[in-house]
Amino acid sequence: MSKDYQLRAAINQKLIEMGERERLKELLRAKLVECGWKDQLKAHCKDVIREKGLDHVTVEDLVTEVTPKGRALVPDSVKKELLQRIRAFLVQHAAM
Repeated sequence: MSKDYQLRAAINQKLIEMGERERLKELLRAKLVECGWKDQLKAHCKDVIREKGLDHVTVEDLVTEVTPKGRALVPDSVKKELLQRIRAFLVQHAAM
């Protein structure tokens, strides 16, 4: 395993153990609803289904088509806030 992978795994484990991962997920959900991301992605899904036809689109097709757009639509401010909270958590719990 690479050091980068090990570090990511350790951070993820600490986030899970302390319950911070769930809090961050809830914050992300709320922020995405607040900024209209969820509605934009829902509309995009409907467009894709309309384009391909309900009988000709699978869940896998939809995920493949929608994922890049979904990631691109996440506002930078939301990404920055989550990163800032993760950094603050790591600084606060670095000695543990």
